Amino acid sequence: SLMVDVTGQTRKEKVILPSYLQGKKPSTIPNKKIEDPASGKVSISSVATRQDLTGFHLIPPRVTFGVLKEGCTYATTVIMKNVGVNFSRFRVKQPPPHTGLRVMYTPGPVAAGLQVELEIEIFAMLIGGKDTGLEEVSHDIEILTETETLLLPVKANILC
Repeated sequence: SLMVDVTGQTRKEKVILPSYLQGKKPSTIPNKKIEDPASGKVSISSVATRQDLTGFHLIPPRVTFGVLKEGCTYATTVIMKNVGVNFSRFRVKQPPPHTGLRVMYTPGPVAAGLQVELEIEIFAMLIGGKDTGLEEVSHDIEILTETETLLLPVKANILC
C-alpha cells in the first residue's frame, strides 16, 4: 500500500510516482510528419482510431552524473522502451563535442513492447578554464522518433 512504509508505519509524506508510471511524457516535442505507407502501421479498426498508441518511454527520464573528476570518463545506461503497438524507429542526434557527451546505441527498428539501451558517456573536461570549484555541464540529448522528439536532460558537475 502507498499509505504505509516497509516497516508498517504510516507514511509522513506522499509517494511520488515516476512520470513513466503516471503516463506523462516529459520533455517531448511532437513531429509534423506525413503518414508513411511503409512504416508498418496497424490498421485494425479497434486501434486505428487511437492516436496515443505510439511512442517511447525513457527510463530514467533524466540523467544526473553528480560530481565528476576532470579528465575521467563516466558512463550510464538509459533504457528506451517502445510502448506503442507498432514497431518504431529512432535516431539520436549526437551532442556537440565541447560537452564531452557521446551516446552509443544500436540503430534499427524496435518492436512493440521491446526496449533498447542507450549508453550515455561523458568525458569530464572543463570548458571555461576556471581553476577552482565546480563547473556545471548541462545538455538535452535529442532523440528523434517517427512521431516526436524526446529530450533527455543530462547534468554533471566537474570538479576542478
